[in-house]
Amino acid sequence: MCGIVGYTGPREAYPIVLKGLKRLEYRGYDSSGVALLNGGLKVYKKKGKVAEMEESVVGKDVHSHIAIGHTRWATHGEPNDRNAHPHLSQSGEIAMIHNGIIENYAQIKQDLVAKGYLFKSDTDTEVLLNFIEDIKRNNDCNLEEAVRIALRRIVGAYCILLIHKDDPETIIAARKGSPLVIGIGKGEHFLASDASPIIEYTKEVVYVNDYEIAIVRPDELILKNLGNDKQTPFITKLDMELAAIEKGGYDHFMLKEIFEQPQTIHDCLRGRLDADAGTITMSGIEKHAAQILAAQRILIIACGTSWHAGLVAEYIIEELCRIPVEVEYASEFRYRNPIINKGDVILAISQSGETADTLVAIETAKEKGAIILGVVNVVGSSIARISDAGAYTHAGPEIGVASTKAFTAQLVVLLMTALKLAAEKGSISRDRYLLLCKELAAVPEKAELLLKADAQIKALAEKYKDARDFLYLGRGYNFPVALEGALKLKEISYIHAEGYPAAEMKHGPIALVDEELPVVFVATKDSYHEKVVSNIQEIKARKGKVIAVITEGDTITPTLADDIIVIPQADEMIAPILNVIPLQLLAYHIGVAKGLDVDKPRNLAKSVTVE
Repeated sequence: MCGIVGYTGPREAYPIVLKGLKRLEYRGYDSSGVALLNGGLKVYKKKGKVAEMEESVVGKDVHSHIAIGHTRWATHGEPNDRNAHPHLSQSGEIAMIHNGIIENYAQIKQDLVAKGYLFKSDTDTEVLLNFIEDIKRNNDCNLEEAVRIALRRIVGAYCILLIHKDDPETIIAARKGSPLVIGIGKGEHFLASDASPIIEYTKEVVYVNDYEIAIVRPDELILKNLGNDKQTPFITKLDMELAAIEKGGYDHFMLKEIFEQPQTIHDCLRGRLDADAGTITMSGIEKHAAQILAAQRILIIACGTSWHAGLVAEYIIEELCRIPVEVEYASEFRYRNPIINKGDVILAISQSGETADTLVAIETAKEKGAIILGVVNVVGSSIARISDAGAYTHAGPEIGVASTKAFTAQLVVLLMTALKLAAEKGSISRDRYLLLCKELAAVPEKAELLLKADAQIKALAEKYKDARDFLYLGRGYNFPVALEGALKLKEISYIHAEGYPAAEMKHGPIALVDEELPVVFVATKDSYHEKVVSNIQEIKARKGKVIAVITEGDTITPTLADDIIVIPQADEMIAPILNVIPLQLLAYHIGVAKGLDVDKPRNLAKSVTVE
């Protein structure tokens, strides 16, 4: 949830940490702060976005060669100055930042209060920090050992960075359930929640594993487990360019990422799909194809936008592969004692690869003998590492909090996976298979054409920006697209929106319809089209405002709708990849028209690494 940055080395640390916090602000922007060593341990922190903290530090002496920084998404304690990180221990000797939740903090706090500890914040982080200091004092041990002892006793998720006033070179870090990347430079090290603050300085990184502690100095990186055994750092080379995490002339990251979709879809297909030869190469899927096809069912586990991608995949996999599919919210699945049999296939979908509920769910499933497939965007992420196989989406860094290009890349990977398995099983005809391969290969070009409607969609946004509610309707493959369209609008514009299967409209939602309610129909040509047209007529009979996403050449729907958005022709299985793009643009432009920060919508964070 929160963003963390650290630096130790010969450079000025504050500018590096500040820039890193700005790059990580999509992970949380309730408050931010830095701690550095400069004639003592100094902490500067402020409620609000990083720019507000930066402004508060102007004129202060921030010279230091070591610093840690934090941008917060609040869990324990409201967003304010005193709950902002870093926190200082009671003695003022140790500063710590933390991403995650300590579940048993209340009992630990009670014990510390009985010992005379006073707390200046409402956070679980300050409790953990004073717990570490108490262990250090009572056991007469160094900070590294105190952290190790403390982490054996706490319950929850964490990524922590600590610095001590008497050690001007060392950062102690540890993780469980929240990501940590360490960049390796020449006589310097960089620490962060993800690679975006690091890529400017080095492409050599180490992804820290759960239950590992890192002792980081300018010229030394030591990894140990909680048993104090040294671990060998595995150095990975980043496949990312600095330009990928900059706006590149766009007003917002969200708009940039929407417009990147022709390229990101192409990148997702590249090296995998050869439409002319009719081949799909996915080594992870190929290796486990026999086990997947022998499974009695496939369970798709995801959250949010990724859950919507899973719903589309359910339709596609059942149609093409004839394997039963269930789609589960990870947050529900992990708590309801689900029935998992050995040989079941668990397909986990996550943009970040760090989604806490999804990660715990697949860990449980793996213990019960399930085969784990991961569809993630971030290389080296926790879900990628725990999976038996899977595929990266290659969408590149997604900075905007509302997912756009990651969603369409997920749909592409899931469709290729289904086609690969169907061909292996023989449950699809060769002609149908080749047609879908060619249709899929044409998606980047069609997406490029579709984006030319941006000005038209911007005009629609101006027309409907003052609506209080929206209804999104679709059938079949387009029902999850309706859900995703509604979610985007809620996230970005704060307008209440609901997505429904179009046929379910008559079972309640139609009561909301009047001349003030915009109803968005995903009404492209498919096997349900005539039924959807009937649903449109039912809305118009009640004076609702209809915005219809239609297929090029449709002459019927435009006569019924108040406004239309035209999509290039595509097979109904391919169409969701295209149909969602104008809905992303509509949400974006409505948010901008309302004067909102579309890259950082209130109360949201990009990567949900807490339960």
